[in-house]
Amino acid sequence: MHITLSPMRHDGCLTLVRAGDTLTINGVDFDFSPLPEGAVLPQEAVACDWLSGEVSRRRGVLHLSLILPHGPGAPEARLFPAPLTLTGDGPVDLPPHGPKE
Repeated sequence: MHITLSPMRHDGCLTLVRAGDTLTINGVDFDFSPLPEGAVLPQEAVACDWLSGEVSRRRGVLHLSLILPHGPGAPEARLFPAPLTLTGDGPVDLPPHGPKE
């Protein structure tokens, strides 16, 4: 799974857990296993406020973009995050939110 993070000033919190083609976002499961190779799922088709673009499957890998909330004074790693390539299951480590975290 390949996740591009789009930083946004927001006081909300983002938690991610991966289990195969299912991504749990803030406790809500999004199962992308039905998405076939080469297909694109428009952002509007997924009822998730954290999704910031379409979901696609290329070469067997899911690609998606998520909003990455950050607080005031957030560290550079949060403001300019590297894309995530998830190869295993479990909680996803995200850069620190800001001074409150």
